[in-house]
Amino acid sequence: MGKMGRPKTDTMSINVRLSQATIDQIDTARRKETDPPTRPEQIRRIIEDWLVRNPQD
Repeated sequence: MGKMGRPKTDTMSINVRLSQATIDQIDTARRKETDPPTRPEQIRRIIEDWLVRNPQD
């Protein structure tokens, strides 16, 4: 299981509002994981995956 709790100190907190439909999709994706993450961790995983697939060279 990955580390839980406060992220690394070289990070920055952001606040984002999402529609209930988007939150529901995130929660559905979380439940499909073999190691169900917290909602913030799932959002980080989604963003990191997108960035890997779409490099900004």
